[in-house]
Amino acid sequence: MAKDRDEMNGGHAKPAPRAATMKLREILDGVGTIAIAGSLDAEIRAVVCDSRKAQPGSLFFALQGSKADGNRFISDAIEHGATAIASEDARPEDAPRSIIWVQLKKETARRGLAIAAANFFHHPANALKLVGITGTNGKTTVSFLVDSILHAAGHTTGLIGTTGYSTPRGPRKAVNTTPESVDLQEMFAEVRDAGGSAVVLEASSHALAMDRVWGLRFAAAVFTNLTHDHLNFHKTFDAYFAAKRRLFEGTGAGAPQASIINTDDPYGKRLTEDFSKTGQRTITYGLSGSPQITTKKFTPGFNGLEFTAQTPAGNVEVRSTLVGRVNVYNILAAIGAAITLDIPIPRIEAGIRDLKTVPGRFEQIDEGQPFHVVVDYAHADDAIRNLLQLGREITPNKRVMILFGAGGERDRSTRPLMGEAAGSLADLVVLTSDNPRTEDPLRIINDVVVGLQKVNAQYRIEPDRERAIDLIFDEAKPGDLVLLAGKGHENTQILNDRTFEFDDRKMARKVLQARGYSKAAK
Repeated sequence: MAKDRDEMNGGHAKPAPRAATMKLREILDGVGTIAIAGSLDAEIRAVVCDSRKAQPGSLFFALQGSKADGNRFISDAIEHGATAIASEDARPEDAPRSIIWVQLKKETARRGLAIAAANFFHHPANALKLVGITGTNGKTTVSFLVDSILHAAGHTTGLIGTTGYSTPRGPRKAVNTTPESVDLQEMFAEVRDAGGSAVVLEASSHALAMDRVWGLRFAAAVFTNLTHDHLNFHKTFDAYFAAKRRLFEGTGAGAPQASIINTDDPYGKRLTEDFSKTGQRTITYGLSGSPQITTKKFTPGFNGLEFTAQTPAGNVEVRSTLVGRVNVYNILAAIGAAITLDIPIPRIEAGIRDLKTVPGRFEQIDEGQPFHVVVDYAHADDAIRNLLQLGREITPNKRVMILFGAGGERDRSTRPLMGEAAGSLADLVVLTSDNPRTEDPLRIINDVVVGLQKVNAQYRIEPDRERAIDLIFDEAKPGDLVLLAGKGHENTQILNDRTFEFDDRKMARKVLQARGYSKAAK
C-alpha cells in the first residue's frame, strides 16, 4: 500500500527548498474553488501534495489519485505543520478551527494544483524552453539525445524522465516518469534560478491524463509511436491515444510552438493530418514516404550508426554509438526537436556524437564473454518485438535469445501478446519474474506461456531471475545475442510488499564473472 500512497502523494523527490512566503490569495489565483474557510491573507511557506513534505505554514493539496485518496493523509499533513488544506471535499465538522480549508472544484482539482504550484514558484516555465516527448517507446532515448544536443550548444538544462530527474542542483530518483506538477515546478525553478534555459521531459500518458503538465507551453512536442500499453490505467486504447494527443492540443497554455511527429506510425499520421488543418507548425520524421526529416541509408551493427539525415535546415551527419533502426527513429526525432529550437547543425551533430549510452536502453554488458549480452527496458509486446528485430538486424546468422517477465498488478491482456512477440522472433525465450508485486509469479508466467505456445516457441521457465540469467547464459554459444529485457535501468525488484536490490546489469556481470569472465582482469 505504500506505493499507492507514493503515487498519490507524488513520490520521494527531495523536498522543496524554503521559499519566501506568499499569501494564500496569490497562490490560489486562477485556481477553481467552491468555498474558502479562513483568511486569504495567510502566509504560506510551501505547496505540497505529499503529507510527508508538509511543514509549518504549508498548503496541502489532498487529491484523489488513481489508487488512493489524499484526504486520508490530511491529519498527517496537519501533524507535520500544514496550516491550509485544499480538497475536493467540503470542510468536515471535526476539522481543527485553526486550519484554513479550500474546497476545490472537483473537475479541475488537479489543474488547480498545477496552477497553485506555478504561482508559488513564480512561473519558472515562462523563462524556459520546454521540450515534451511522448509515445509508448523511445521517450527516454529521445530525451537523452535532445538534452545532449542542448548541452553541446551551451545550454544549462533539466532532464526529467523514467531513469531519473536531473537539474543544476543534482540528480534525484524518479518515482514516476513525469512527476507531480508541484515537483515539476520546483525543478523548473531550480533550472531557472541557476541561469538555465531549457528542460527536456518525458510526458507520460498518466501525467497528461492527470494534468501534471497543465499550464505549460511547450517549445517542442515530440510523438514517437503508439502501441498497446497502460490499458490497466486508461482502460481503452482510444483513451490512451487521447491522453497522448493532449500534449499536441495544448495543456492549458496554448498548443506547442512546434510538433515533431513520426509519420511511419499510424497514430502519428493521424496527428499530422489533424493538426495540419489548424495551421500549427508540424515537422514530420520517418523512414518511409516523404517526411521532412529522414535518411536514405544506414547500416545496422554493434559498432553504432553512421548516416546522413536530410532536414529542412540542411543535412546532418550522424555518428552515434547507439545501434539499430529504432535508434535511427530516435535520432531523427531529436534532430527535429533541435531544429525547432534553432540549434546550429554542428552542435546537433556534436550532441548526438557525445551521447555514448542511455541507461538500460540496449546497454551492452562486456566481461570478455564470447557472446553478446544486452540489457534493455523493453517490457511490452511491441517493445519486445522491436528489441528482437533490432537484435536480428545486428547479429545476422547467429541466435538471438531473450529473458523477460511481466509485471504484476498490471494489464493481464498484454502478457500473451508479450509471449507471442518474443516467441515469434527469438530462438529461445527464458521466462522469469520481473516485478510480481502481490501476484503469484507462476500465474504471471502462465499468462505469458499462452502466447508462446500459440507460436510453438522454444522456451524455459525459471521464476528466480538470477538463476534465469545463469540459465540463458548457459545456453549461449559464441556470437549469440542474449537480451535481458524488462527492467533496464531499474535497480530493485518488488515481491509482495518487499522491495530488494536487483539490477540486471550488475547481476549479468556477477554471473559472467562467476563463469570465469572478467574484462577488468584482462
